Amino acid sequence: MARLEPSIAFYRDVVGLELASLFEERRVAFFWVGGRGSSMLGVWEAGTAPNAMRVHLAFTCAAEDVLAAPAKLRALGVEPRGFEGEPVDEPVVLGWMPALSLYFTDPDGNLLEYLAMLPESPRPDLGVVPYGRWTSKRRSGGGG
Repeated sequence: MARLEPSIAFYRDVVGLELASLFEERRVAFFWVGGRGSSMLGVWEAGTAPNAMRVHLAFTCAAEDVLAAPAKLRALGVEPRGFEGEPVDEPVVLGWMPALSLYFTDPDGNLLEYLAMLPESPRPDLGVVPYGRWTSKRRSGGGG
C-alpha cells in the first residue's frame, strides 16, 4: 500500500471489513475477513518505493450481496468491473465453478473480487457470462 490511511478507509468503508488492529509505528493495519477469528488481511504501507506488487484477493460473499454490490460500489465512487476489467452493471458468472463474481480495485490497484458459489451445475461451455445471461440460460432449459 502506498499510503496506509487511504487503504484503511477503503477496506473499512468500501469493503466493509472490521479493523482488527493498527500498529502506527510499523505502518501496518490488520482486518478481520469472515468475522473475528476467521481470517485476516494485513496491509503495510510501502511509502514511495518504486517497486510495487499487485495482488488479487477474492472475498466469499452471499449471492445477494454480490448482486447488490455494483450499485453499492458505485455509490462509494468505486467502479465495478467484469472478468476482462470492463465496467459492469451486474456481476458475471464463472461457468466452470459456477460462481457469481464482481471485480474492483483498491486505491493501490490491487484486484479485489466478491465471489459467491451458485448451486447450479457447472457450465464450462458458457465461459464467463453476465449474470442475466446465466439466468436466461437456466430459465430456457439451457442448463446453468
